[in-house]
Amino acid sequence: MVGSIAAIGAGLAVLGAGIGIGQIGGKAVEGIARNPEASGKIQTAMIIAAALIEGVALFGVVVGLLGLNPAA
Repeated sequence: MVGSIAAIGAGLAVLGAGIGIGQIGGKAVEGIARNPEASGKIQTAMIIAAALIEGVALFGVVVGLLGLNPAA
């Protein structure tokens, strides 16, 4: 029972990261289309935000998989 809950938590973390990175990419493309001169700043902010989201997702997956340990 604990293993399935941990797997659901890890899956939700990955799903949330995918949605977040997709939103960032879409909004960045929209911003670059509106203001091409600011593409460098938008791209830099997009990469930093995507890296932070990916780090949080990795943390969520690790915490979820640690729930699989029956000794804890």
